[in-house]
Amino acid sequence: MASWLPETLFEIVGQGPAPSKDYYQLLVTRSQLIFRWWRISLRNEYRSTKPGEAKETHEDFLENSHLQVQIALIFGAGILDYVFNLCKGKFDFLERLSDTLLLRIISYLDLEDLVRLSQTSRRFAKLCASDKLWERIVRLACDTITPDMKSLAENMGWKQIFFTNKFQFLRQLRKRKQRQGTQGEKRL
Repeated sequence: MASWLPETLFEIVGQGPAPSKDYYQLLVTRSQLIFRWWRISLRNEYRSTKPGEAKETHEDFLENSHLQVQIALIFGAGILDYVFNLCKGKFDFLERLSDTLLLRIISYLDLEDLVRLSQTSRRFAKLCASDKLWERIVRLACDTITPDMKSLAENMGWKQIFFTNKFQFLRQLRKRKQRQGTQGEKRL
């Protein structure tokens, strides 16, 4: 399974905590962790400082508490945990799937499972609330989508259309046609 992974497993850049203006890059490849820094300072003693780089194997990084503390301070504890798991060989393949593919998979879930999935992470919450997902769900649930339905869904939102009962939906369509008719009369 690991052979399916790209050479670069993870990369992030960031600025050090205030008052530092230094920039950092963390790169995790299949075999090593690379930590780079660029000192940005107006102080004379740091002006001639060159960028630095530390390369460690995954095993060495897992034992290097000094580097772990630096990464946690700069990028946060969540990133440190994620990098720790990568270095231990624990890969989150689901996290690597594109949003398009995940939306396709998610669209086949039952509504109860969709609600549960939306509570697992920010990414899944965003995907489960997306208009693209609900458009796909509506299209799977309905035999035909009329142009009026599509136009109304684009204004109201596909999720709203899905949860609107048939009577309310027909009333909305009728109101919309009436508004379009009165606007057409005003133009004449």
